[in-house]
Amino acid sequence: MREFFKKQGVVPSWKTYFVTAMGAMAQGLFCTLLVGTILNTIGQQFNIGFLTKTLVTIKQGAQTIDCTLGGLVSLTVGAGISVAIGVSLKAPPLVLFSLIPVGFAANALGGAGGPLAVYFVAIIACECGKLVSKTTKIDILVTPIVTALVGIGLSWLIAAPIGTAAAAVGEAVKWATAQQPFLMGILVSVIIGVALTLPISSAAICAALGLTGLAGGAAVAGCCAQMVGFAVMSFRENRWGGLVAQGIGTSMLQMPNIVKNPRIWIPPTLVSAITGPLATCLFKMEMNGTAVSAGMGTCGFVGQIGVYSGWVSDVANGTKAAITAMDWAGLVLICFVLPAVLTPLLGALLRKLGWIKEGDLKLEL
Repeated sequence: MREFFKKQGVVPSWKTYFVTAMGAMAQGLFCTLLVGTILNTIGQQFNIGFLTKTLVTIKQGAQTIDCTLGGLVSLTVGAGISVAIGVSLKAPPLVLFSLIPVGFAANALGGAGGPLAVYFVAIIACECGKLVSKTTKIDILVTPIVTALVGIGLSWLIAAPIGTAAAAVGEAVKWATAQQPFLMGILVSVIIGVALTLPISSAAICAALGLTGLAGGAAVAGCCAQMVGFAVMSFRENRWGGLVAQGIGTSMLQMPNIVKNPRIWIPPTLVSAITGPLATCLFKMEMNGTAVSAGMGTCGFVGQIGVYSGWVSDVANGTKAAITAMDWAGLVLICFVLPAVLTPLLGALLRKLGWIKEGDLKLEL
């Protein structure tokens, strides 16, 4: 059995399912939900006709949804996640293409926690499809049917409970943050920031939990502390290339150095514990854009675009009177200025103590 699994490319491991697949999930989210949101925001702010025009109206029961170009892109989120996961698991073509309806079904049935439901369902459906791939003479029928039956059947059974559980956890975190903004600001900021630097997907975690509101703002703060913090603290070793790669790329590049010397992780993590509660208590910074943006930090400035798009939506629906100078000050200070100033200061202290040595932050770029 083990040899058969290996021959079919099914080799279960923690890294494959919880690192590689989750990273792919974030990419699928980015290329659909996030890009759609960005296109809608650009269209609204610059009054671009072809981006604000309703292209199609979709009926869901008694409800109708008017979809712009960005809206259509966002609607494909389930399919985008499932295909991205299939690619990461090296799915054969027939399995990969069959994951499109599987992802759509899992996301639709999962409700608010749809992305997390798609994550689990897509992995199982993909691996089952791989097990039957090219084992019969009618592979073109067997493989898609098995993949679709397993995926959609599983979606019908577990997507709704997974979605409900994920949404409940997310709501609990958001409620706790509203009740205890200082303590939860620290916890959410540190945990999501650490997840961003680890080889897992902070964006996928935020999307799965629907982390918005004050909790989403704390998550943005933590991610920015890690990315901007590492970028500036390591400037002497990595210069401009490292500043860009980490500052608008990912702080995950420092993981090999963290493994060698975990103390280099202290400054940005401490800064996230400072900026998190500042975001929640002082500036009341909320992520009311897409939840996935909360886990992106300064990567392509997606976190900041998410906060801004939330402001725009709040103004449009009347829950916010206007975008204020305090809003902008909080965004700039929390996301850029404080991490860029405080992290290298703490890093300099650790260098004096001998905890961080020359070359400890050097990247192989």
